[in-house]
Amino acid sequence: MTWVKVCGLTRRDDVEAAVDSGADAVGFVLAPDSPRRVDLDTARDLGRGIPAVRVLVVVDVSAEEALEAIKVTGAEAVQLHGEGALAAARTVLAAGAMVLLASPPGAQLGPAVPGQIPIIDNRKAGMHGGSGEAFDWSLAEGITQRFVLAGGLGPDNVVEAIMRTRPWGVDASSRLESAPGVKDHGMVHRFVQEAKRA
Repeated sequence: MTWVKVCGLTRRDDVEAAVDSGADAVGFVLAPDSPRRVDLDTARDLGRGIPAVRVLVVVDVSAEEALEAIKVTGAEAVQLHGEGALAAARTVLAAGAMVLLASPPGAQLGPAVPGQIPIIDNRKAGMHGGSGEAFDWSLAEGITQRFVLAGGLGPDNVVEAIMRTRPWGVDASSRLESAPGVKDHGMVHRFVQEAKRA
């Protein structure tokens, strides 16, 4: 069964809706330039007591900053983008946390950091994800290692995406919203359910 992450959560009722719908993980964006950004204290409060993997989405952070974010929030995982991601991934994995390592479509996925899980997302200029636009899924077909597929996924296309690329997991954010950072609970529920049945 496909692992499902709902990302870009900024409100507690949205977190609860994702978990109640069956999401395996919830994502909190700490990147300063994101319209879905929350601070460390908010991420901690949003994830408190949640029976799902809590993922911190960070950009251009050092290994020390990533570890501090985990310590403050109690999160179990970090999604790393940008400068220093590889170095931070090694340190975070060694500390026992899960690592999703951002990778652009079509990139060679090798064992750069054993234990990390690539998350393949669309790349747009000036953005590290959350564009709401899908990429050419043929670029993710035939991958034999486990990976998470992201970028423009929603209830209407997640089944096709899973059938074509056979990812270990899927991740969605902007296409599940009524406004940036505000999730449509019906869309969240349908996305999770569609992904789980694929």
